[in-house]
Amino acid sequence: MRGLIMVLLALEAAGLYEHLQADTAGSILHPFFLQFSHHPWHGLRAWDLIQPAFMFMAGTAMAFSLHRQQTEGRSWNYSFRKALKRSGWLFFWGVLDYAVRPGGLSFELWDVLTQLSFTCLLAFLIFRWPAKAQIAFCAGLLVLTELLYRCTHVPGFDQPFTDQHNFGNYVDWLLMRKINRGGWVAINCIPTAVHTIAGVLAGKLLLSNAPPPKKIRALLLWAAIALAAGYGLDGANITPIIKRIATSSFVLVSLGYSLLVLTVCYWWIDVGDHRRHLAFFTIVGMNSIFIYVFFEIVGDRWFTAYVGAVTNGLMQLAHIPLIAQGIITSCCVFALEWGLCYFLYKKKIFFRV
Repeated sequence: MRGLIMVLLALEAAGLYEHLQADTAGSILHPFFLQFSHHPWHGLRAWDLIQPAFMFMAGTAMAFSLHRQQTEGRSWNYSFRKALKRSGWLFFWGVLDYAVRPGGLSFELWDVLTQLSFTCLLAFLIFRWPAKAQIAFCAGLLVLTELLYRCTHVPGFDQPFTDQHNFGNYVDWLLMRKINRGGWVAINCIPTAVHTIAGVLAGKLLLSNAPPPKKIRALLLWAAIALAAGYGLDGANITPIIKRIATSSFVLVSLGYSLLVLTVCYWWIDVGDHRRHLAFFTIVGMNSIFIYVFFEIVGDRWFTAYVGAVTNGLMQLAHIPLIAQGIITSCCVFALEWGLCYFLYKKKIFFRV
């Protein structure tokens, strides 16, 4: 599942979806490819679920990692130092991703790795709590989010669900002296911590001795509860589904879908033992943080443009239609990035933070 998420992110970073959307404008295929971009504000598209699933799987992986450390007899202090170091590196790479701009250096906290550094550390600190206590903590995070947006009446930032005029924008102005023009806010790390903590709980369930049917029923039940609550809040006009400020309704809906996808993967792969043809995704998932940093920093600033200059030049000589050049170039960029992951996989080189 993590590998699938990273493959989708790598294709997006290579520009494939952007080219497909542009090339299908006005056709019946355009609404489909539009699902591979974020919704502008109130609403939900398939691409809005990728980042929550990424953070959810980080929590699931954490459950397996900490379980292994416990079976090896590692102390809590050892695990805490490791978690703290990991969060520090995630924060560093997240800030670096947005730091280098054409106009100079910039300090921004909107990257997913920056937010993951907070959510992973928080999930670790409550890892040993009983499941009910962790669920109550998640509910508290969502309630806190609602209160911050609804009850903090800062002049100019007192419209809870209005772009550029909400509490999240105010916090960004305090922290960075800037507001994201796309509507993203740094305090998304508070509600989206629910994704990572829920991933931990799902991982613990998968590690338990419960029979597979019971695990599947539990995952489906919590998926149904999250989806019903999220869509219910939106449908009743209480809290709209807005991914860019991670409203509580969005967090619940996206969590529900993440649980559904995990359930399908568990049922198909672990229970059904359908393990063939999964290496394509596993290879990327084994170096998820590395490849994310690569295509976000190296790819965005040099690699993609360099490959495009070569491929587009060759395709122009071959008189390839312009409409196809962008798609072919994106596929070439992705193939090279996947090849890099394959090389690391074969050499058993796995970057950890």
